[in-house]
Amino acid sequence: MKITIISGSHRDPSQSHKVGRFIRHTLESEGLCEEAAILSLAGNPLPLWDQGVWEGEERWEELLAPWKAQLAASDAFVVISPEWHGQVPAGLKNFFLLFSRFELGHKPALIVTVSSADGGAYPVAELRMSSYKNNRICYIPEQIVVRHVERVLNDDPADNDPEADAYFRERITWALRLLREYAVALRGVRESGLTEHPKFRNGM
Repeated sequence: MKITIISGSHRDPSQSHKVGRFIRHTLESEGLCEEAAILSLAGNPLPLWDQGVWEGEERWEELLAPWKAQLAASDAFVVISPEWHGQVPAGLKNFFLLFSRFELGHKPALIVTVSSADGGAYPVAELRMSSYKNNRICYIPEQIVVRHVERVLNDDPADNDPEADAYFRERITWALRLLREYAVALRGVRESGLTEHPKFRNGM
């Protein structure tokens, strides 16, 4: 089992990446997968999509090859998004333009959003509404909205709100266990051969 965490913040460092590190540690310490990796969008490592992606330009092929290999080898994903002006960051939206059903298709993903205050719901709605259509990533029904993120999941317990921190640690662990079960189940769907159809390559 291989699970990849996509940290969607452009910032470096970021609270999203902090949450991603906690999730990776949880996956490993709970024995939920053999390999857990973080793909970070900090610093915008992926240029904005242009037509060259579809035309197979060499510069795009070279840039995207290691990302595609990592994603294609993954059984499940955790997609972490901060809420910026009530939206998903542009780099994360761009990510879903650059990768396709061959890397993400019919694999489960857990949405995790972070907010410095009481927000975090809008990115959940946005990802569920518009990021899955052609790549066919399968968001599971559970989601995590980490509110007041600066006060939870820190390495130093003195930096955490004890009650909120305990809640998020427990809920994230449960959600990751659920994600693993979806990964096991959807493997059979992909192996059925029904997920690839020459006439219906894109979603409606």
